Amino acid sequence: MKNKTIITADDHPLLLKGLNDFLLEKNYNIIGSANDGKQALALIESLNPDIAILDIQMPNLSGLDVAKICNDNRSRTKIILITFHKEASLYFEAKELNVFGYLLKDFAIEEIENCISSVLDNVPYFSLKIKQLLNLDSSENLLIKSLTPSERKILKYISKDKTTKEIAELLSVSPRTVEKHRSNIIQKLNIEPKTNSLLIWAKEHQNQIS
Repeated sequence: MKNKTIITADDHPLLLKGLNDFLLEKNYNIIGSANDGKQALALIESLNPDIAILDIQMPNLSGLDVAKICNDNRSRTKIILITFHKEASLYFEAKELNVFGYLLKDFAIEEIENCISSVLDNVPYFSLKIKQLLNLDSSENLLIKSLTPSERKILKYISKDKTTKEIAELLSVSPRTVEKHRSNIIQKLNIEPKTNSLLIWAKEHQNQIS
């Protein structure tokens, strides 16, 4: 997996060098680096990397601006944002832009390898550190607790990549019943009904589902 291509961007030269040095030491394939958002977007458009690790606040275009353009253009590049800022508004804006990773710079080196691995498996990685700071884990736990035992069981099967048909067979119910439960789960968890959105949510929270 370390042959996957990565570009990095940060307007602070020392922080950019530190991140690049760490990733190169771990044998990640960095194919480009930028000092501002405009350069980062140009690298993404010309090199089509698997992952772009971007600082949120950069000149010309912010990391969020780049993420929005990539999202609008349906770019295959998966965006990981890193930041010193701990505002909930930035966190939720990143979520809305379908970024795949969100890390605090304070803990970026500590978490970046797990984040990259998760992102390459198509599972978003939002730092537990920021979730704890924003008290998001407790609110998500409350949402999970609002599910019925049957809904939690189905959610757990979904997190293990079971299809509707497979879940129906495991629970001895009809596929239509499972689909109804899936619809209820999406509504209760406030998940936007997009393709694979429930699967992604389930995988991201599989340790919280009992």
